[in-house]
Order: sequence, then C-alpha cells, then structure tokens
Amino acid sequence: QVQLVESGGGLVQAGGSLRLSCAASGRTFSNYNMAWFRQAPGKEREFVATIMWLPAHASYADSVKGRFTISRDNANNTVYLQMNSLNAEDTAVYYCAADRRYRRNIVSADSHEYDYWGQGTQVTVSS
Repeated sequence: QVQLVESGGGLVQAGGSLRLSCAASGRTFSNYNMAWFRQAPGKEREFVATIMWLPAHASYADSVKGRFTISRDNANNTVYLQMNSLNAEDTAVYYCAADRRYRRNIVSADSHEYDYWGQGTQVTVSS
C-alpha cells in the first residue's frame, strides 16, 4: 500500500518562501513519477509541478514557473516543493501525488493520471 504524507505547510507573508515535503512509503519510490497539485477554496484541484522518476525532467504550471521548484531525494523517498515569492493566489491545500505506472517516460498535469494521494497540507499566504 502506497502512503504519501505531506508536511511543511503554514502561514507566510506575501513574498515569503516555504518548502513542502512529501514522504513516500510502500514501494520503490525512485521508479515512479511524482507531482504536486493544489486546491483553493471553491476551486477545482489544479496542477502545480511534476517530476519524472529520472529526476532531471520536471514540468511546471505557468502560474508557478520561475517561483517554485520540485525536486526529489530518492535515497530518502521524499519529494519536495520549494515555493518562493509567494502571493495570495498561492493559498491552497497542497497535495502530493504518485503515478502508479513504473518508470513512465512522460509527465502529466492531469490529476487522473495519478493514483495515490496524500492528505494535503495547508498553505496560507497573507497579503
């Protein structure tokens, strides 16, 4: 059973930074693509960033490109989301997600392509 546990959320002022972590367990982490999504109140869940099992390849939503960085530490089964220059529009619950397909060589921004999800961590940016 795959388990994903997010941490690192909180309250931050506009212009500040946070780093989210997602600890994975239940399978060989290094063989699967990982992603971050977010959901703001009253809005649909939206893609933030994804990283391939080969960590050299990552993809970002236009709204976070240049401000957020996704990375992974395969030795510690953890994926990170470094968030800089935060603004009020980044306020949301952030979810970590894992693809169930082994060594998939394409990344996806579609939430339906991910089969495992964490419980989410709240990020609130005050203006």
